[in-house]
Amino acid sequence: MDNSQSQLIAVLTTYFVIVGVIALVSIAIKLFVWWKIFSKAGYSGALSLLVAFVPLAEIVLLFYLALAEWPVLQELAALRRGPGFGGYPQQPPAGPGYPQPPVGPGYPSYPQQ
Repeated sequence: MDNSQSQLIAVLTTYFVIVGVIALVSIAIKLFVWWKIFSKAGYSGALSLLVAFVPLAEIVLLFYLALAEWPVLQELAALRRGPGFGGYPQQPPAGPGYPQPPVGPGYPSYPQQ
């Protein structure tokens, strides 16, 4: 092997190492972003691994996230329905350690029990 071939091998090796590091960093960032999206939507963050390793899964899951009702939104809807449906209690808890609700105009009044 002469000097020009060894220089070419050194340049190509350096190039592929740099490209490999950039690819790994890009995959790690993509996994992190998808993990946060799934977690905030109320799904398991491990679904981001599906996006990373299954071709076309990213497009399918993107449409699913856009069109499905997220678990976190289902929970919010249940809380807004009221106490009979697993919602907010009628009266906030009272006692030591619990802040008392504000009283006055603009604040809801709670029925006395």
